[in-house]
Formats: sequence, structure tokens, C-alpha cells
Amino acid sequence: MALLPPFFLDTVVAIGVGDNPAERRWIGTGFLFGKFVEKVPDKNENRYQFWLITNKHVFNGLRAVYIKFNSAQDTQSKDYKVPLVAENGCPQWVGHLSNTVDVAAILLNPGFLKAEGRQFNYFRSDSHVMNKEKMRTIGITEGDRVFVLGFPMGLVAEERQYVICRGGCIARIRDFIENRASDFLVDATIFPGNSGGPVILCPSALSITGTNAIEKADLIGIVKAYVPYQDVAVSQQTQRPRVIFEENSGLTAVESVDSIIETVELAAEHLKGELPQQ
Repeated sequence: MALLPPFFLDTVVAIGVGDNPAERRWIGTGFLFGKFVEKVPDKNENRYQFWLITNKHVFNGLRAVYIKFNSAQDTQSKDYKVPLVAENGCPQWVGHLSNTVDVAAILLNPGFLKAEGRQFNYFRSDSHVMNKEKMRTIGITEGDRVFVLGFPMGLVAEERQYVICRGGCIARIRDFIENRASDFLVDATIFPGNSGGPVILCPSALSITGTNAIEKADLIGIVKAYVPYQDVAVSQQTQRPRVIFEENSGLTAVESVDSIIETVELAAEHLKGELPQQ
């Protein structure tokens, strides 16, 4: 029995910096997202635009990053350099227009990855996501379980990429559902390196009377940051604060699928006419 579709694991990539492989540091997480373009009647399939999604704060200040993909043929992986700034100085990635929404998107070429024999998959915007409207319809609420995928503390194996899955639950979402906030909270401990990882709603056949069961796993958001709390050390002599300790509360702020889609729509408009399609 699986609650998390196995191919969801192949949507997630580690994001690193450093041109020297021996000194490369893995600073964040990203995932692959397919924006639905059209149906192809002759082939009975859908067409998608192919994006890497992460946080703006993962990309900010960098000229390039590396993303790791496993091989589809053997047990090895390979790192690929992704330029974030063009030769003319223009950014290659697009961030959400709101300064408070921490979502970034950059175009990738799936044909190149296929030719390289890489193992990958992607969330499809028309079948693997749950936006705010769907959340309202189903009745998503506090206590519903989630999975958080990513690479906390840069825990990335050199020879192969294995994403880390952690479990939790929605801690606060009614303010998001009621349009009073653009993000929501989950009770799942994350660390540096988790930034930009996908948050997946866990399916469950169990539900109390009068509520809906959650029939399938869906992408509901992207890790933004942990919510810190501060503990102040006070001098016994002067009774003044001397040291402020910042700790991880175990709560995580999550940007919504709606914000992801808004960012991708903006990026697609910005790069219209230049998008390779699958």
C-alpha cells in the first residue's frame, strides 16, 4: 500500500552551488512542474510546458545553480548547470510579483533530459494539484495529513539522489481559505535545504460523518521557511536581555499551488514564443 505515488519522488531535485564538484554545496530543493498547454488529439496525450519550481530566496544573488538527476539506466546521477543570468545580464528565472510570495520558476528542456537518459517526472497542472477552490470544495482543514519532500541539511548522496520524505499535518489553513493570507502553515519540521520542496496532501479513506474523504495525493504547495521562535536570555545582574536565541518551532510556512500557478503563468507570458514543449 502506498499513500505517496512513487513517481512523485522523481519530480524532486536537489539544488546546489559551486563549480567544483568536490566542494559543491546543496542549498535547496526544487521540483518539476508541467503547465498544461493543450490536448493532442492524434496522439491522445496532453502537451505541457516544463518548469523547475523553487523559492526566490534560493535563486537570489546567484548566477547559476546545479541540479542533480538520477540515471534511468544505472545507479549513478549527474549534476547539470542551470544559468540563472543571461550573458546580457537579464535574469533567466521569474519570481512571483508579490514581495511576500516566495516562489520562482525557470524553464527546463525535457527533451534534453530524455536524450541524456535521466530519470525524472513532473506534477501535471491539470491532474496532480489542488488549488484553493478545490480545497474549499473538498473541505480541507486543520489536521489533514501532508508529506514534505526535500533535501534537509544538504543530505544529498554523491552517487544518487534520494529525496527525504517527512510527514506532518496542516496546522492552520482557514485564514488562507478565507482569503486572509496567501500562505498556510503545516506542522512538519524542516531545515535549511528543504526550501523549495513540494508539500503533498496525503490521501485518506477515513473521515468523520459529514466530511469528505481525501481520495488521492495532490500537490498543495511549496515549502517557504520554518517559523522561528525566540528565547531571550536575561542578565540576572541588570535584568536586561543579553542573548536572543532563535529556534525552529516545527511549524512551516507553505506557499500555495495558486501562487505556483500564478508564477508559472507570469513566466510563460514573459517567455512566450520561446518555450519548448513536451
